[in-house]
Amino acid sequence: MSKIKWGVIGCGGIADRRTLPGMMDAKNAELIAVMDANYEVAKVVAEKYNAPVLCKDEQEVLAQDIDAVYIATPVFCHKAQVLQALAAGKHVLVEKPVGMTVAEGEEIKAAAEKAGLKVGVGLMMRFHTHHQAIRQLLAEGKLGNLVSMRAQFSCWYPDIEGAWRQDKALSGGGALIDLGVHCIDLLQYISGMNAVEVSANCSTQTFKYNVDDSASVLMKMENGANAYVDVNFNIPDEASLGRIEFYGTRGCIIAEGTISQIEGGSVKVVLTEESGYDAMQAHTEAKSYFLPEPSGNMYTKEIESFSDALLNDTDPAITLDQAMSVEKVTAAAYASSESGNRIKL
Repeated sequence: MSKIKWGVIGCGGIADRRTLPGMMDAKNAELIAVMDANYEVAKVVAEKYNAPVLCKDEQEVLAQDIDAVYIATPVFCHKAQVLQALAAGKHVLVEKPVGMTVAEGEEIKAAAEKAGLKVGVGLMMRFHTHHQAIRQLLAEGKLGNLVSMRAQFSCWYPDIEGAWRQDKALSGGGALIDLGVHCIDLLQYISGMNAVEVSANCSTQTFKYNVDDSASVLMKMENGANAYVDVNFNIPDEASLGRIEFYGTRGCIIAEGTISQIEGGSVKVVLTEESGYDAMQAHTEAKSYFLPEPSGNMYTKEIESFSDALLNDTDPAITLDQAMSVEKVTAAAYASSESGNRIKL
C-alpha cells in the first residue's frame, strides 16, 4: 500500500498523547520528521516514535521528502505555520481551531486554493463509531423531525502558570474555542444542518485567567431546531460526562462518554411509532436499544482519512469550509456574549 510521508510541527500535548500513537497504526502513513519549539521535547518524541529525522525548526521539516505536515502547536502559531507549509508545497492537517480569528482561516483557505493543496482540520471526534452511527440514523429519518439537540464537554483546567490556553492573546479564547468547537462541529455534522443564529454567555466563574472557563451557547439551526452547547474548564474530570443528545418527533438519541479523546461511551436510542395524543404520557410503546460498543482509534482514522484524500486526490473528510463554519459560530458566540445580542450568521 502507498503511504503518505508525514512531518510533524509541534510534538507536545495532543501530538504525543494521541495523534502520533494513532499515526503509528495508520496503514497509509509514515512518520519522517518531527520538530518542536522545545528541542528536547522533539528529541524525546523522535526517539519514542522512531522518526528518522529530528528537526530544529519548521524550515528543516518542510525541506524533508514529505507529502504532508501535521501541525499541533498553540493556536497563535497556526496561521504562519500553515502558510509556510503551503508555500513549501506541503498538504496540511492542522489542529482545531484553524486560527485565532475567522479572518485568519479565510487567509489560509485562499492560500490553499492558490497553491492547489489540501488543508484538513483536526476535528477527530467525527470519526467516533457512535457519532457516525447516530448521523446515519438521523439521515434515515429515524427520529422524525429534529426539534432539539445538545452537546456537553468539560474538564478541570485550573490556573497554570505559562499555560497558553489560559491567555487570550495566545489561544483566542477559553473553554468555548478549545472544547466548544468539537460540540458545535458534531451537532452540525451529525444533524446535517448549520446554525443560522447564535446567542451565548461566556464567563470566567472559577479561575483567574483571562479566558472563559464557562460557556453556554444557544443556536438556531436551519430547520428551526434549538441546539445547545455547554462547555466548562471548571468541572472535575470525574464529573465530565461528555454527552450529546438529539430529540425529534419520533424519539431521541442520547450518547454519554462519546465526546472524548478516547473512543468509548454508550448510546441509547428510543424510537416510537406515530400515535395520537396521550394525556397520561405513557412510555410503554417506546422501544429502547443500545448501539454496540465502539472499537478503534479516532486519531488513526483521522490520519488514514487525510492520507487517503491525498492518495486519491479527494476532499478531506473535514474541509476548511466546514471548520470555518464552526469558527464563525464560535466568533458569533463570543460577540453575542459581549454584546448581549443574538447574532445572525
